Amino acid sequence: MNLSTWQLALILVAILAIIVIGRWLYLRSVRIRNRIQMNELFTNITHELLTPLTILSASVEHLRIVRPEEQQEYELMELNIQRIVRLLQQILETSKAQEGGLKLLVSKGDVMQYVTETARCIKPLMSRKQLDFTIHCHPESMIGWIDTDKLDKIIFNLLSNAAKYTPEQGQVVLDVTTNRHYDHLIIKVSDTGIGIPKEMMKKLFKRFSNGDNRRYQNMSTGLGLALTHDLVYLHKGTIQYKSAEGQGTTFIVDLPIGKEAFAASQIDEKNQIQFNVPDNNILDLPKSLSAQDITSKLASPIDEDASWVLIVEDNRELMMLMQQLLSTKYHVQTASNGQQALDIIRTHRPDIIISDIMMPEMDGYELTRHIKQDEDLSHLPIILLTAKTQEEDVQEALEAGADDYIHKPFKLKDLELRIDNIIANRERIRKPTDEEEMADRPLTPDEEFLQRAIKCLQEHMDDSDYDREAFAADMGASSSTLYNKLRALTGMNVTAFIRKERIKAACRLAKENPDLLVSDIAYRVGFKDPKYFATSFKKEMGVQPKEYFSQMRG
Repeated sequence: MNLSTWQLALILVAILAIIVIGRWLYLRSVRIRNRIQMNELFTNITHELLTPLTILSASVEHLRIVRPEEQQEYELMELNIQRIVRLLQQILETSKAQEGGLKLLVSKGDVMQYVTETARCIKPLMSRKQLDFTIHCHPESMIGWIDTDKLDKIIFNLLSNAAKYTPEQGQVVLDVTTNRHYDHLIIKVSDTGIGIPKEMMKKLFKRFSNGDNRRYQNMSTGLGLALTHDLVYLHKGTIQYKSAEGQGTTFIVDLPIGKEAFAASQIDEKNQIQFNVPDNNILDLPKSLSAQDITSKLASPIDEDASWVLIVEDNRELMMLMQQLLSTKYHVQTASNGQQALDIIRTHRPDIIISDIMMPEMDGYELTRHIKQDEDLSHLPIILLTAKTQEEDVQEALEAGADDYIHKPFKLKDLELRIDNIIANRERIRKPTDEEEMADRPLTPDEEFLQRAIKCLQEHMDDSDYDREAFAADMGASSSTLYNKLRALTGMNVTAFIRKERIKAACRLAKENPDLLVSDIAYRVGFKDPKYFATSFKKEMGVQPKEYFSQMRG
């Protein structure tokens, strides 16, 4: 059958359409693939850059201690480190915004107070340029629903942008109000700066559009306003501006803060916005030690009962720095990836694990899951170090089983406090262990285990050869299981637990038998050498046994 001209034309058009559409789909897939690859590249580069920033921050903290007279220089160093961190985080945020990865999670709290506290953090930036910076909030207090992470970036970008383009002695005003229904937050940032040139207005919110920076000698990534625009619309708000060259600029952000404005998946009912709490959630951060304190600390020997810390970090410089500073207080072991860490954990159980997330062979998430899913290891606490700042990244760390997390760059003193807090919390859970204290209430399984362990030792108290292997056999457990259980419940290894129970028995024996000599008591509670008994007793009780027994008997 011969085809007519119009049929041939139709077939030709269809073929051309298929070719064009196919080409478009191919190019679209290439763009998507390239964007995904670039996003992965941004994440990896940011991680690599944040690690040396952590080293720099820790080194500055060390210099504060050994050379405290240079505080102004240290403040400048820290300020620039934090500036770089914010820029890197903006790159990550922008990358996520491009691929639709940004998510909203609003919490309830006093939004006016939050805005005020956030803006106050930027005052040093204004002071350096001698700008008159004022904050007006009306009303001064108002409850609403906001994503604090997103609002923090919006306020910081707008205010830092105002400071950047306002000459010295100029003025920046933050004016925050609400509407008559109290369900919107209206943020105005005004400055007396250079204004926005007309040719820049159309592309103001486009990425990498950074204005006339060469002319005004400003450093900019061209991401701040573009990211701010994305964050405002993510928060279901609007952003507008008005500007006149040579007179200044005003940005106006309108954000809904009523609960009904957000989907159920975007609302966090459990957590409320808190104030006057540091980002690292450590309330008792101590003042810096003096150089003399540090010197004496480095010179003092580590207690054999000090906690064992395992550091898992693939960056050798950071790992060595952490090892050097933490080893003044803890026994420290190191591993460069998750697989090495597991091998160490199975042969020598640490008390706490500090692990980076992004590592070769086995990352921090996988390491955490391996540990928490192993019945023999699940009690081990884990702190994850992360360069990622998104809520879902933190959530992934906690879902993997991490006990805590800390953002890079971090201060080693903050990390040390987190270690101490976890250890202290576990010690509080371990009490009480004495039979008298547990007699008046039902025993938990852990208390039953401890009571059985104490009874087992009491039955072999005078046997100096009764060691951890015999103890484990009588408890019906392997040596490693007994070690892990006692470490988790008491904070002591098996040997220390046996020694402590022997000394407690010695105190009871001395009280019941006033005429017994110290050496006799030592032999009766399983010590072969009275001198070693005296040394162990003083370490446990703080005084020599003869002095302690005399006070107790008298």
